[in-house]
Amino acid sequence: MRLLATVVGLALLPAATAFAQFGNPAGMAPDTMKESPGKPMPHQTNYQDRLFAQLTAAGGLAEVRFGELAGKSENAAVKDFARRMVDDHQRANDRLKSLAEAAKMPLPPGLDAEHEEMRTRLEKLTGVEFDLAYISGQIVEHQKTVQLLEWEIGSGQDPDVQHFASDILPAVLEHLQMARDIRSKLVNPALADASGQSKK
Repeated sequence: MRLLATVVGLALLPAATAFAQFGNPAGMAPDTMKESPGKPMPHQTNYQDRLFAQLTAAGGLAEVRFGELAGKSENAAVKDFARRMVDDHQRANDRLKSLAEAAKMPLPPGLDAEHEEMRTRLEKLTGVEFDLAYISGQIVEHQKTVQLLEWEIGSGQDPDVQHFASDILPAVLEHLQMARDIRSKLVNPALADASGQSKK
């Protein structure tokens, strides 16, 4: 948890991610091999890249596992969201795995203790109680992921990993908004009714 708190703190530092220079020569590790001064050779990673890959892989694996678990929901919006999480995050996980293998970055083989505890708790819930716990957890998880992605874009060293972060950031922001909208309707069913009426 301390590690994640450090990452979150760094992510909150002022950063103009839209103008980030991929490659971040200022953040190079001392043992980085270079093509030319200030330009690392392909697949050269720094501490930020490696930590980003490990935390993002752990979160991405959890998104797939929780999405599969959410198949038991009786709420159509929650089930649709969960299917989207499985599809989108599996694709992102596969891409990150390829990048990690190319750069020889080890990734976690399964759920970490925090996500395992969350999965165990979700397994015990049913109905609206499950839906609220799942969607509320998705909001928190996607907020963390947005911060991780922005941190990597500004502080990473491997351009391929930085491009990965930049490419998936819009989808993660979309997921976050979707989860917020669903939670609002779960908390206030009148919103869901109004939304259903407007579609007729």
